[in-house]
Amino acid sequence: MSGDPLDIVIGSSESAKRDSAAAVAHLKAAGEFEAKIPGKGARQNAIAELRRAVAADPANALALFRLAYHLDVVGEEDEAVSYYERCTELAPAHINALLNLAVLHEDRGDYLRAERCLRQVLDTNPNHRRAHLFLKDVMASKTMEQEEDTERDIFKRKAMMDTPVTDFDLSVRARTCLKKMNIRTLGDLLKITESELMSYKNFGESSLQEIRKMLQAKGLRLGQGIEDAQRANRRALLEHYKGTPQETLLTKSVSELQLSVRARKALQMLNIQSLGELASHTEAELMGIKNFGATSLKEVRDRLTEMGLGLRTLDA
Repeated sequence: MSGDPLDIVIGSSESAKRDSAAAVAHLKAAGEFEAKIPGKGARQNAIAELRRAVAADPANALALFRLAYHLDVVGEEDEAVSYYERCTELAPAHINALLNLAVLHEDRGDYLRAERCLRQVLDTNPNHRRAHLFLKDVMASKTMEQEEDTERDIFKRKAMMDTPVTDFDLSVRARTCLKKMNIRTLGDLLKITESELMSYKNFGESSLQEIRKMLQAKGLRLGQGIEDAQRANRRALLEHYKGTPQETLLTKSVSELQLSVRARKALQMLNIQSLGELASHTEAELMGIKNFGATSLKEVRDRLTEMGLGLRTLDA
């Protein structure tokens, strides 16, 4: 986890069933094993000590959080969710437990619970950058799910994306323009933005309205394929760096890179605001931005490398 994992004040009230001293001793033992990770058996031994700490003091937020985190790492997702939930039920709520719980709920497709966790964080800290970033993805996924209720099956969706544009009721002019742009399928069409279509010769407003209306009838829109891919890339990046020092860097603003004016303006055109959003793009995507050349690319690559990050590669 990051260097500041707790954001919590543990209550001082004691009950007859809590053995705080024993819990602290087991937490200390767990810490010694955690320091040896990824050594053989170190994480499992840490988990065992944390279980003893929770058994000694069921209301120890630190023990609950660390146990949930390690269980998630070893793939015990259901149990991790249970301990994160117990941790968040304590007052005041554990911020990072809420964040991690939100990620697990989102991975399970439970966007409502994920949203509740993130909004609870923002109620406490309205400027929490990581919570804002996660909430943005959750809300986008939630909207996508609502729009595609009848197309959840991945095979049905693929078949729909592979539908030739010639199968749709479009004018001869619109079909001709799409063919010349090498847009063959519905999936190809969703990867194009309105501005890209309008920039093509002989493609006018009437053709755009025609295509827009056809897509709206299917709950789709131009550029949606690009947005879907970007969200998937950001989630993959967060998962890749989970539990590493770079994890907290992903939510930092691109202003941290102190880029040149030309490079900053180019990134603004893609609405890239955080290091995570930047690292989820490929070199080719950045080079496709107007006025973003080899010099700006080298500048971005060098600054990201200094932070232990890099641009996405197609084989990653």
